[in-house]
Amino acid sequence: MTKRWYVVQAYSGYEKHVMRSLTERVQVMGQEENFGDILVPTEEVVEIRDGKKRKSERKFYPGYVLVQMDMNDASWHLVKGTSRVLGFIGGTADKPSPITTREADAILQRVSDGVDKPRPKTLFEVGEVVRVSEGPFADFNGVVEEVDYDKSRIKVAVLIFGRSTPVDLEFSQVEKA
Repeated sequence: MTKRWYVVQAYSGYEKHVMRSLTERVQVMGQEENFGDILVPTEEVVEIRDGKKRKSERKFYPGYVLVQMDMNDASWHLVKGTSRVLGFIGGTADKPSPITTREADAILQRVSDGVDKPRPKTLFEVGEVVRVSEGPFADFNGVVEEVDYDKSRIKVAVLIFGRSTPVDLEFSQVEKA
């Protein structure tokens, strides 16, 4: 039988702990043939703090761990008996249902994309009002006209003397209004 992906609900903030505990319990109980990958889907995000770029991890689904497994009594009890596990998502309490292969592939693809290309922590949208926090236009409000995530730059239309003027700024120079 092929292993399917199941979603396990964990105490929020303990996802990595649950992942490590499950991996350890699988080995200790000799259940390797029933389990595949166990992961917490995350992506790398870049944020600018104190003028420095910092990379951090953001969870796609806080409070959830993905487990690839053959569902049987032994594997079900192993997962349910792990500390800080609340249960499975989907199906019934005693007969959980796996997520579809398409859903699993989409999540795994998003995880691998996140490793290759870190995303900014703050996302800006065209038409959104932002406040310029530093530079010659500090304390001005403006409307986002363009966003370039590759270069971490944003074009904002600022009202200067009653005229709309486009200003090219870095993400670190603006904040959400």
